[in-house]
Amino acid sequence: MSVVEVNTPYDDLVVGMEAEATRLCREEDLFVFANASGNLNALHLPDRDGDGDGKAEGIAPAMWLASLISAVLGNSLPGPGTTYRSQSLTFVGTAQAGDTLVARVKLVEKGPDLTVRFETVVERSDGQRLVEGEAVVAAPAQRIEANAADIPGLTVRRHVHFDALLTRAENLPPIPTAVVAPEEPEALAGAILGARHTLIDPILIGAVDKIAKAAKIEGVDLETYQMVDIPDHSGAAAHAVRMVHEGRAKAIMKGHLHTDVLLRQIIKRDGGLRTGRRLSHVFVMDVPSLEHLLMITDAAINIAPDLMAKADIVQNAIDLAHALGVEQPKVGVLSAVETVNPAIPSTLDAAILAKMADRGQIRGGLVDGPLAMDNAVNLGAARTKGITSLVAGRAEILAVPNMEAGNMLAKELTFLAHAESAGIVMGAACPIILTSRADDDKARLASCAVAALFAATEE
Repeated sequence: MSVVEVNTPYDDLVVGMEAEATRLCREEDLFVFANASGNLNALHLPDRDGDGDGKAEGIAPAMWLASLISAVLGNSLPGPGTTYRSQSLTFVGTAQAGDTLVARVKLVEKGPDLTVRFETVVERSDGQRLVEGEAVVAAPAQRIEANAADIPGLTVRRHVHFDALLTRAENLPPIPTAVVAPEEPEALAGAILGARHTLIDPILIGAVDKIAKAAKIEGVDLETYQMVDIPDHSGAAAHAVRMVHEGRAKAIMKGHLHTDVLLRQIIKRDGGLRTGRRLSHVFVMDVPSLEHLLMITDAAINIAPDLMAKADIVQNAIDLAHALGVEQPKVGVLSAVETVNPAIPSTLDAAILAKMADRGQIRGGLVDGPLAMDNAVNLGAARTKGITSLVAGRAEILAVPNMEAGNMLAKELTFLAHAESAGIVMGAACPIILTSRADDDKARLASCAVAALFAATEE
């Protein structure tokens, strides 16, 4: 919906005219201003401690407050076509994210050559004055209309969903975690990072000399960590599985080894960690444009799952969503189209999975399909297609038709939409943390947090 703004030309301006605008100060505003202005003063960033008192201040920059005056002058009075000549400012208070602010201007004098002078103030909604001053501007000479909505939008990259997961998980006791072959710096760093945030208690299994070399590169002191010297990767994975059976570990974390070497020990019929459920991988993703976590499954283990494997994949994801605080997760079973077409087998599987959920064969969530990607995550697209569903446009779990589709979708969100992703394998006797060399610190921490939260529900 466009918003057309109309100005007041110089000849129509009358002394005493007033205008105001109300604005909620958000955390995102402070990050945008820091990037736009280059002012990275930690006092103005809501997640930093700028004065050493142990807590974040998040004080709105004074010049950001002043910019609210500019917004009233440029948008309302005189409006589009206005240019600044001068602005005096006195700052008498501060604002923080969450404060509702009111900027006001009052015309006090008309001068020559289109010049006009305004009294300017910014107050909190409770009446506390924050900024006082005067603005001298050149008013527009003629009437102008402007479409205020016709500008590019911004998405501020703030992973609030992962931050919330970390806050919840850090209140739990760290889970003993068998870390298999943390023999390269990035593999060891992920485990140590999880330990420092009290998410996991790592047991380092692998070639001790290689682990020590990686620790030296990362500047990590290994004195406080338990280590088991097993240079062979298959043997290290087997030892991790035994530790779970013996109750000495409640999770397994992949280090610098091939995934199939680790999983081969986990899926062994004798001595493995099989349950009655198919193993499947779940990406837990924090997508900046979404108001909730998004889960994608399976994008890493099951290459071309059949119907019953897909039922387990969906159930695994629902169980994980419960552990992450989603009471009734909405599962969109994806295909290329949203109608059943026998020529596209994934549409048949999707329809059957939805009916299985209706009949209680898949429990704990709402399942609908087939859905195309657009109408699974966008309400407008779902309504355009005439889809009436509690899931369409609201999906929190996306069940993909095969590994190729899932892997591409997850990586597209990561590298094109600036999403962060955590990875975990479900369906075994304990959660299995899969991290990638491409993961950053936030992704590694989130994977540990997801495992810790799921392990806590299994106790």
